[in-house]
Amino acid sequence: MRISARSFFLMATVGVAIATSLAFGAKKTKSFADSMSPPQRAWHALNRLTFGPRPGDLQHVMDQGVDNWIDEQLAPNKIDDSAIDARLSPLRTLRMSTRELLDNFPPPPLVKLVADGKMTLPSDPEKRAIYQAELERLREKQARQQQDRGDQGFPPKFGPQSADMLEPYGPSGENRSGQLMRMEPEQRYHELLRLSDGQTLPLNHLAPKQRELLLTGFTPAQRETAMALVNPQMVVTTELQEGKLLRAIYGDRQLEEVMTDFWFNHFNVFLGKGGDRYLITAYEREVIRPHALGKFKDLLVAAAQSPAMLFYLDNWTNVGPNSDFARYGPIRPRNRAGAANANQKLTGLNENYARELMELHTLGVNGGYTQRDVTEVAKVFTGWTLQEPRRGGDYIYLERRHEPGSKTVLGRTIKQHGEDEGRQVLDLLAHHPATAHFICTKLAQRFVSDNPPPALVDHLAKTFLKTDGDIREVLRTMFHSREFWSVDAYRAKVKTPLEFIASAVRASGADVQDAMPLVQALNRMGMPLYGAQPPTGYSMKAETWVNSAALLNRMNFALTLAAGRLPGVTVDSRQMLADYGPANLNSLQPEPTSVAGSMAPLAQLENALLAGNVSRQTHQTISQQLDAQREAGRAPNVGALTGLLLGSPEFQRK
Repeated sequence: MRISARSFFLMATVGVAIATSLAFGAKKTKSFADSMSPPQRAWHALNRLTFGPRPGDLQHVMDQGVDNWIDEQLAPNKIDDSAIDARLSPLRTLRMSTRELLDNFPPPPLVKLVADGKMTLPSDPEKRAIYQAELERLREKQARQQQDRGDQGFPPKFGPQSADMLEPYGPSGENRSGQLMRMEPEQRYHELLRLSDGQTLPLNHLAPKQRELLLTGFTPAQRETAMALVNPQMVVTTELQEGKLLRAIYGDRQLEEVMTDFWFNHFNVFLGKGGDRYLITAYEREVIRPHALGKFKDLLVAAAQSPAMLFYLDNWTNVGPNSDFARYGPIRPRNRAGAANANQKLTGLNENYARELMELHTLGVNGGYTQRDVTEVAKVFTGWTLQEPRRGGDYIYLERRHEPGSKTVLGRTIKQHGEDEGRQVLDLLAHHPATAHFICTKLAQRFVSDNPPPALVDHLAKTFLKTDGDIREVLRTMFHSREFWSVDAYRAKVKTPLEFIASAVRASGADVQDAMPLVQALNRMGMPLYGAQPPTGYSMKAETWVNSAALLNRMNFALTLAAGRLPGVTVDSRQMLADYGPANLNSLQPEPTSVAGSMAPLAQLENALLAGNVSRQTHQTISQQLDAQREAGRAPNVGALTGLLLGSPEFQRK
């Protein structure tokens, strides 16, 4: 369903009026007196335990029973989630090890090794083509640098492109792409591989739509290779981001997905820090997701030993001042796999991980530790490093780098036991009362309110300590608490940009063929996936995300989505109405603000998308737009109404 540019502008104007007229911080009017009705309980559970209700979800949860549905989400392994596999199957990098990612999609340091003759080109034709394309880019970069310095000629290992190398396509990349377009997909693919050898690829100079046409008919593996000819690192990054969004939108193990996002944010690593762009895929897959509902200590240990965390917080360079390594220097083993790269810069004791371990991962900023504790913990974790970091090596403990002697952490003596010292400290921190309180506060902030009741946090902390940090049991305690089901908790949270985009797509019933436009929308909203640079991760609090620019971006996205103007995402608003069906949605709002008759589409949409919880001002503003359409002789624009409701302040709440 399409709307004109003029109508879209009018819709955006109306949307901004709605957003600015209803501040997020304003006290919301309660729609019920003392407790939630059964439909409201179901709606509340869906909004908090998932990335938002889909058409049919409300009725499903009511039929199953809210408590039974929650128990099911707490046991994700019993939920058939095979439907998401089909959507993720084209994203092959999500199943690759870090070493495979580096081998298939080489970063600049590996390409430089080949250029310098320190590493040979792969024999596999696809891998070889990617390296050759990267070598050509390196040649061009070196040529530009030499030209800037006034040098003549080309870098020694590369010769200039000769005219015969450009045949049969002529000197224009555009002409070459035109020739390629007329080929069958298989022939076109192999011709691209051939062109990678010392020539300027047509893909480098095409607009996104033209590039998509050139890739038409390619298999997922061929598409990955073709895109890697342009930028191999970007393939790894984009598939990681697309996979996260697709899981949030289509996965049926929704609570597990919510908790995976929660814990990644808690143990944050930054995609933009060098090698971490290759390490995060395995980090989320093997460290965060498997432990999302398990024991906190297991998650803490897995994060501490993960290459992504070791690299992000620099513990892989952590060397004891009195260690054998510091006193006598490195001993280069005969087997290169036995140690980290000899060219790494090791500067002594590094406290980055020790500080964040206590301040952000366990005790909290007010957890009772001192600077001396930070230094002692840093000594404990000397020797916890990486094996061949340039080649995607895993965690390894090197005794030669470990600081000898006993350490004192939080008043407890940690005797000299090498690698086991770190395990002792992690165990100490995982079972500390301050950790229980800090973790439970953050969980309550995610699921209940930005400022959770202290009594609830204390209750959750008792469960945490009693169950040896069992995350599933802490959540179970929360979901059965009076505070979680309090009227004050209903619609009390504001969605983050990720939650907003995922919930809007889920609510609209959209079919996502290409998730990159959604990734780009998140970038515009200030929440690029895996893009939080500080170890604090992204904030869950409303104050971070509520401002005029954010409101405008959200409204523009909602209107674009519902109007069918988002590339790669298909929305049928009229089908959405049919999908929601005539279920007892009106019972969600005892005194619905919508009216029947001529407002029927709006009333149905308000109930379907907002559970009938619509302010009179929002309803009247949209009704005026509907009246204007009627006066102009036009039928109700269901897509425009959907977009306005998805962009409304009420939809921003959960």
